This record gives sequence, structure tokens and C-alpha cells, in this order.
Amino acid sequence: MPAPLTLLIVRHGQSEWNAAGRMQGQTAGIPLTELGHQQAAAAAAELTALTRDGAGPGALVSSDLLRAVQTAEHCAAATGLTLTTTPELREQGYGVLEGRPSRELWDVVDWTDVHWSAEGGESLAQLHARVAGYLTRLQAEPPAEVVALVTHGDTIRAVQAVVAGLGPDAMPAVTPHNGTVTRLELA
Repeated sequence: MPAPLTLLIVRHGQSEWNAAGRMQGQTAGIPLTELGHQQAAAAAAELTALTRDGAGPGALVSSDLLRAVQTAEHCAAATGLTLTTTPELREQGYGVLEGRPSRELWDVVDWTDVHWSAEGGESLAQLHARVAGYLTRLQAEPPAEVVALVTHGDTIRAVQAVVAGLGPDAMPAVTPHNGTVTRLELA
């Protein structure tokens, strides 16, 4: 049995496309807004406070998408941790829908089918499988007892489901706010 692993999941700060209400998915190169940098700094301060209390991360891993990396850079500067990145923590891919206004997608996306995906995108089932595989590998060879993961809303929901032993059809409906830290125990 792998040892329990504490995850501190950080959702990236507000990006320019969050502010504009556009579907981001795996589109690269979308930077944080000024508010996003403030949110990232607040998340970094929370990680630093946990470190002072002896419950902070010993490793920092981020999605390789710019908005997550910019957030993780705040966390690395505040904690002194070395930042590593992985594409396995990327947001769910929305293919041809990326860049479109999110409000237009309610009539396009089949939110009830975990196997549905946009052309060139990724289904919730595929996202869940990607995250489950990553967490299995992370737990098998953890870089620390407490690991901070900087990632995206749908990816966080997938992490929450995997940690709870739930499938993609039971992912939480609520996404943590930008710049928040969620603590999970992976047993």
C-alpha cells in the first residue's frame, strides 16, 4: 500500500479569458490578469503560512499552461520550492470550442454525457482517466509527503472525484474559485 499523500490543490488565478468569459481549455499562452496575480500571491501566502505551521508542501508541481505556471511562480517564490510542470495537470481540452464565449456553449455541450467531447477535445471520462493515472504515479513515487499541485477548475474536480473514489459521472459540480487552495488526502 502506498503511503497517504497530502495534496494542496491550487486553482490558477484569474486569466484574461476567465475575465472575458471565454472557454480556455488547453489553449496555451493565456496570461493572468492583475487580479489573477493578486489571487496567485494570496494562494502563495497561504502555502507559506502552512509551511510555517509544519503542514506546507515539500514539492510544487504545475500544469504547463501559462496561467497555471504564472500562479505557480508566485508559489515557488514564496515557498522557496523548485517548480516542475507537467501536461498531465492541464485543463480539460475543449478542442474547437476553445476561445468561444462560455455562455454560447450551454446549448452546444452535452454536460450529461461523460463521454461527449468537442471535435479535437477531451471528454470528462478522458480527463478523469488522465488525472487518475497521474495521481497513481504521484502516490507511487511522491516527491514529498505534502505536494502542492497548481492546476485548473475541471482538473481539480477530477482530482476530487479520484481521491473520493468516484468516477467521472460523479465529479463535483462546484469548481473552486480562482486562487484558492484545497487540501485533499490521497490514501
